[in-house]
Amino acid sequence: MDPSFRWDDVLVFWLALFFILLSFPLSAEEWISTHAIAMHGAPKYAADFKAFDYVNADAPKTGTLRLNIVGTFDSLNPFIVKGRAVEGTGYVFEPLMARSQDEPFTLYPLIAEKIDVKADRSAIRFHLNPKARWQDGEPVTAGDVLFSWEVLRTKGRPNHRGYYNKVAHAEMNDAHTVTFTFKPGEDGAVDREMPLIMGLMTVLPAHFFKDKNFDETTLAPMIGSGPYKMTRVEPGRSITFTRDENYWGRDLPARRGLGNFDTIRYDYYRDEDIAKESFTAHQVDARRETDPRRWAELQKIATEKPDGFKTYAFTHQRPEPVRAFIFNMRHSFFTDIRVREALNNAFDFEWMNRTLFRGEYKRTESYFPNSELAVTGLPSEKERGLLAPWRKELPAALFKKAFALPRANGTGPGAMRDNLLHATELLQRAGYEVKNGILHDKSGKPLSFEILLSDPQDEKIALEYTRMLQRLGIAVRVRTVDAAQFQSRLNDFDYDMILFRWVNSLSPGNEQAIYWGSKAADIKGSRNYAGIKSAAVDDLVLKITAAHTREDLVAAAHALDRVLLWNYLSVPLAYRGADLFAIWPDIGLPSNLPLYGMVVESWWTVKR
Repeated sequence: MDPSFRWDDVLVFWLALFFILLSFPLSAEEWISTHAIAMHGAPKYAADFKAFDYVNADAPKTGTLRLNIVGTFDSLNPFIVKGRAVEGTGYVFEPLMARSQDEPFTLYPLIAEKIDVKADRSAIRFHLNPKARWQDGEPVTAGDVLFSWEVLRTKGRPNHRGYYNKVAHAEMNDAHTVTFTFKPGEDGAVDREMPLIMGLMTVLPAHFFKDKNFDETTLAPMIGSGPYKMTRVEPGRSITFTRDENYWGRDLPARRGLGNFDTIRYDYYRDEDIAKESFTAHQVDARRETDPRRWAELQKIATEKPDGFKTYAFTHQRPEPVRAFIFNMRHSFFTDIRVREALNNAFDFEWMNRTLFRGEYKRTESYFPNSELAVTGLPSEKERGLLAPWRKELPAALFKKAFALPRANGTGPGAMRDNLLHATELLQRAGYEVKNGILHDKSGKPLSFEILLSDPQDEKIALEYTRMLQRLGIAVRVRTVDAAQFQSRLNDFDYDMILFRWVNSLSPGNEQAIYWGSKAADIKGSRNYAGIKSAAVDDLVLKITAAHTREDLVAAAHALDRVLLWNYLSVPLAYRGADLFAIWPDIGLPSNLPLYGMVVESWWTVKR
């Protein structure tokens, strides 16, 4: 051996080479094998985790959970546009992977026990758990996954069709392995959310639907792979789910501590007050309350009867649902932004909060309220970069001042004077004129429209708003229809204005195109209720789905939020920032509350 040879020099050389190779990025074609996938960053739970932190892994499996809901149903199939689907089908049908409730967007093993993802997220391969079974004992196969993808992208709801048509190629590698390869976007970029979207795809039994029309409503019990079976259906009145004693996934970490009741029953009521009374009579075990008046009544009863039910305000960090009077901009009288802004100026939130909401609510001034995604202040440098290409399309004020909805100036009779004067000026600029106390357009036609409701409890809010609009000379009708008719008209965009909501998560993505995308505005059944068509919005939605980091996602969400607000798509109402529950003491609750708030599936029966 050469006396000048030294082993430590060799070690230094190989270490240097190792770190040089490490510095090179992964090839886009390279596959990464993992147990979980996060939209941004790393998953919270390691491969050997035992259960989610927000459950009681040792919760007893017994008892019955009785819940009620206001409305009706005429279908057990939640995957199609037709009909009003029953509540609780998530207990029966399962996705490929389970979503964690204490992370913005991370998926863990369920039907798929592991995954391979290409480094650029242009494809994902699911390895199915060979133990997975349908409730009739048949195995869950890759064929079922491909059937589910095909039937949902051709006959499913618009959001399913939109998502799953982004798949360029689907391949069954073997009986328990399937690969999805995704189409690049119009800009050539990969939609980085698509692997997670496919992970959330509900898997349906191909053999069960073999001789059935998938896109027709049905009241015949369906089967899935989940922990509960549909066991008793009273059309429009109630549905009962019974825990499957042979459930294949009971010991999976993502299922421990969940699905603890032997039976879950939903009873349907036509009226919220009657539904509340059924709870106070202990015909129901828990009630989630959204009305301030009824909440105050429940708190009063709970105080007077300390041995009865208890009330809880479970705070959370997710975006609150955006409840609003939503303009249908497909109708000519709402296409003018000045009209929409004027109708926002006429809304006296402060008075309504004091009178109807007991002063307990905050004004909604974001489409992601109660979260870090809610925009505040002036645009940041990163936001300006995203908005700059669309400066000519956007209101100039967007770049110069923080958005704020009009507020009443005090509490007296003249509190709304300035707001109403500004509203009148906006309407005059839009070509409207008041004659004999009635607002007319240039052709002499009075401005009149209808507010469509599905919940009679919303009539008070709507009627108060109509009285506010009368000050501007606008005649508004309020019409309440049953849940099925409301859903049908919602799907067809058959309304002038609705009091409804949008629901967002901490990880907005492809659903934003369904909410705000120009293409979705013409697709019946989509959630672009306002009918907005904006190249700037379409671009910002793409920026959200293309974000590589959480920081980039938040900036894109802020920019989108800002554009939506300045377009005055709706008259936003209010939010609480907490989930309000009244619960009888025979229900056990976990001690940890996740990021997204209380998880009903984690409850259990307390033996007394």
